[in-house]
Amino acid sequence: MKINKQLLLAAIAVITTISIWIADNCLQPALSLPPADDIPEEILRTEIITAARSPIDGKKLTAAEYIELQAQLREVPPPKLDSGIRERIFLLQIRKALLQLFPFLNF
Repeated sequence: MKINKQLLLAAIAVITTISIWIADNCLQPALSLPPADDIPEEILRTEIITAARSPIDGKKLTAAEYIELQAQLREVPPPKLDSGIRERIFLLQIRKALLQLFPFLNF
C-alpha cells in the first residue's frame, strides 16, 4: 500500500494548520503590559520616603529619628579592652608574622 506523496504533504499541512489555529485561539496570550493600577518605577524612584525602620530592632522611625540613629551608629565607640591587653595582642600578632617568615626562630 503506497501512500501518495501529495496526500501525505496535504495531511501534514492540515495537521500543522489545525495545530497553529488551536495554539493561537485556545491558549492565553502573553501579557506584555503591566496592570493598569501598577505604579511605574520612574515615579517610585522619585518618591521621598518619610518613614524608615531601625536597623537595630526593626521599629518604625521618622526621618529625623532615622538620621539621628545613623549619626549615632557612625560614631566609633571607645575601645573596651585594657591598653595592656591590646599591647599583648599586638605583640602576639607580630610574633606570629615573624614565625611565618622565619620558622626556625624559637621564641
